[in-house]
Parts: sequence; structure tokens; C-alpha cells
Amino acid sequence: MEGYAGQQFVGIDLHRRRSVIVRTTERGDPLETVRISNDVDSLSKVMARAGVCPEVVVEATYGWYWAADALADLGAVVHLAHPLGVKAFSYRRVKNDVRDATDLADLLRMGRLPQAWIAPPATRELRELVRHRAKLVAIRSGCKCEIHAVLAKCGIPVLMSDLFADPGLALLERLEAPAPYLARIGSLRRLIDDLDVEIDLFARLIRGRLAADPGYRAVQTIPGIGPVLAAVFVAEIGDVHRFPGPAQLTSWAGLTPKHHESDTHVHRGRITKQGSRLVRWAAIESVQALGPSTGAGRLKTPGRGPAWSQHRQDRRRPPAARVRVLRPAGRASPRPGPPSRAAA
Repeated sequence: MEGYAGQQFVGIDLHRRRSVIVRTTERGDPLETVRISNDVDSLSKVMARAGVCPEVVVEATYGWYWAADALADLGAVVHLAHPLGVKAFSYRRVKNDVRDATDLADLLRMGRLPQAWIAPPATRELRELVRHRAKLVAIRSGCKCEIHAVLAKCGIPVLMSDLFADPGLALLERLEAPAPYLARIGSLRRLIDDLDVEIDLFARLIRGRLAADPGYRAVQTIPGIGPVLAAVFVAEIGDVHRFPGPAQLTSWAGLTPKHHESDTHVHRGRITKQGSRLVRWAAIESVQALGPSTGAGRLKTPGRGPAWSQHRQDRRRPPAARVRVLRPAGRASPRPGPPSRAAA
């Protein structure tokens, strides 16, 4: 079908170095199957044969940013396949790159593709800053935990609540232990100092980008949310208007329970934990910061009274109580459905 002039549907199985591209007609008839090296020139040569405004689908896999941007610049209508929605590909008897790309094109052509949201470049850049700062903080916390572990090996008690405040640092300065343990503690302290510098640098970069963002200022009016958590929410959620309401946002963040129903049997389990792990962490941290004096008692949960009181009373399952505070009030938690365009 060299002279095919109709609408084309293109499936791309994207990998780190090479990718497979399958072009099909509106009826699903194959036009071309080609394997290319991952660069814009090779992609442009194939897409030049895909007609005007082709419908292209790429899975949200490792390093999809460059491909989505290049396809958009080439005039294609780009769709991002949600990885969880196409997980069934791995259960086929025959699985290869050509089959994967063909199935993606077929799902798009039939209107059954589970889609993820393609964040605009500005949001992706902000995410890079926020996620890197979070990673640096996690590495710093790991270094601090290692120092505690070394002190425990040496049988040195830590009587202060914060080892890295002035009293704790004084303890580390006058520490007496075998040379290898002291060397390790000294190395970890130097790493922590360097990480502090990098964390402060990225915090300034984030503040500079969000200084004029009205959403960044608005989310900080919520009790328990400060500048750091607000930056996480703004970066990870992106355009909040893509969600019809708070229930859909909570479901996207993975804070709603699993729902399995068959005939008369209904089972609602733990939260799904699908979506951004960083958003769930920030949400739980914001609840941890709440107290009776911060207005948390005014947050309601359906049929349970003040959220903070419920959180305080539920001693046996405090994590579940915290999650209940986060779910929207006034209606039951939505049933998790298949990933949609709003999924990221």
C-alpha cells in the first residue's frame, strides 16, 4: 500500500537504543514495520511516510520524553499508553517488539487504548527539580541512618532526639572509637555537608520557578502543607483541572482502596498505591503535621466525625486513619477503574 492516503495509526515500541515502528491503516492493515535507532532523524524519515496528522501511540516507558516531543513537532497526534493498562501484553504466548507495537496501534485504532497524561515540558522540567531534591534528601537520610548504625555497633548511646543538631554534633566531635569507625563517620558527615549544599541549591531553583505560581501559593493555605510539600503537589499533579473532582484526584494518587466485586461478593482491600509515590508521601506528611490546634479537627470524613479525632482514636491502625483523612468528604471512595487520560 505504497500510495495509501488515508488516516494512519502508528504504534511505537520504544526502547533505550532501538525502537520498532508499525504503521497501519484505519482498518488495521499493515503498511510498514521498521526498526530504527533512537534519534530524531531516523524517526522523522519514518513519520514522513505516515501521512498528515497520523495518530501515534508510545508507551510511557523509560525515556519517552524525547520521542513524544519529536513526534509532536512532526505534526503527529501523540498518545501515551499507560503501562498498567497494557500489562496484559506480557502474558501472551508470543511476545516481541513487533507484536507489542502492532497491539498498541490496534488499541488506539479501536478507541480502547488506556492513556496517560502527557505533561507539558514546563511541568516535566519542574518535576526533574522536585524529584531530584527528594532523591537527595533520601540519600542524606540514608547517610544519617548509617551514622546511627555505626554508633550502635560501638555501643554508644544517643540520648538526644536529633543527633545532627548542636548537642549531637558535639557528641560526634568528641567521639572515641576505633579508627575505622571514626573514618566512616567522618566520611558520612562530609557527604551530608555536601548534600546539604545541593539540597539548598535545588530548593532555591524550585522556589524561583514557583514564585509567581498561584497554585503553589493556594495549596499552602491548606493546613499541614508548607513550601516543600506544595512544590511536590504542584509538580506531580500538574494541571489539576484534568481531574473532574477530588475523588478522581485521590484515586489517581493511589489513596483509594482496591475494589473486587463478583456477583454478591464484594471485597475492598488496601489502597491501590498506583500513581505518584511522591504525592502519597507528601499527602501523608501533611497529615502527620496536623494537630488539634491547626484546624485539622475541621476536616471531616464521611460518617466518622472529625478526622483528627478519628486518627487519634484509631491507635491500632494509624496509617489507615491518616489515609482516611486524605479522602474527599461527603461521598464514598470511588471504585478504581482502568487508567484514563488523566492518569500520569
